[in-house]
Amino acid sequence: MMHSYEIIQNGASRSFPTVDDSKGDDPKGDEFLTNTSGSGDILIYLGDVPQLQPDDTDRTVLIELDLECLGVHTGEASGTEGSDVLGFARYRNGNDAPGRLIELVRQPQSSEAAITAARQMFEAAGFDVVVALDRPGRIIDRLVRPQYNAAMRFLDDGLASAEAMDMTSRMGLGYPDGLIERTQRGDLERHYDISKAIYDMTGLAEYAPSRMSCVAKQRKAE
Repeated sequence: MMHSYEIIQNGASRSFPTVDDSKGDDPKGDEFLTNTSGSGDILIYLGDVPQLQPDDTDRTVLIELDLECLGVHTGEASGTEGSDVLGFARYRNGNDAPGRLIELVRQPQSSEAAITAARQMFEAAGFDVVVALDRPGRIIDRLVRPQYNAAMRFLDDGLASAEAMDMTSRMGLGYPDGLIERTQRGDLERHYDISKAIYDMTGLAEYAPSRMSCVAKQRKAE
C-alpha cells in the first residue's frame, strides 16, 4: 500500500541531510524529501521538535529522533504509553552519509496500524525497516558502541595496534571496515555523545565513553 506523507522540518536532519550536511551524496534522502506532499496520511517531523503539536486528523505521526527517547516528546505512563506517534532514525555512522536502514521506534501501546503504515511508507521508498523499543541507543548503537569502546581501550592498554585490530575486523570477522577506523571516520566526538547518552540512561560500564573519545570531545570544547 502506498502512503502519502507530509514533512515538517525545523533545522538540519540527520536522517535526511542535504548534500552539504553529509559526507558524499545522499540521493535516496533527496528523493524522499522531494516526494513529500502538502498533506498526507503520515506526518513527519524532521530536525528539532520543540513541542509536539496535537494532530486531530488521525494521521500516523513520525518524529525523527537523535539521542533522545520518543518518550521525551510524547510523555510516559508507567509502561502503558503509546499512540499513533512513533519515532524513527536512519542509521548513520557519525558524520558519514546515512545508510538504508531505518530504526522505527515504538512504545508499549503504540498503534499497530501506525507501525504498519510507517513501515510500508519507508519500504516503498527503498529503505530497510526494523522496529525497536523506545530504549537509549535503539538497536544498532546498543550493539556496536561497546565494541568500539572495547577496541579503543585495547589500544590504550597496548594490547594491539589500531592497524592490527582493524585488519582483524576486516579479514578475521568479515567487517567492511575496522572498528577504530570506522569510529574515527564517523567522528570520535559523535561516538562520545552517543556512548555518554546511553551510559547516562543505563549505567552500564560498557557504554562509558572511551578515553580517546573523551579527549576528542574536550579538544572540541576548547
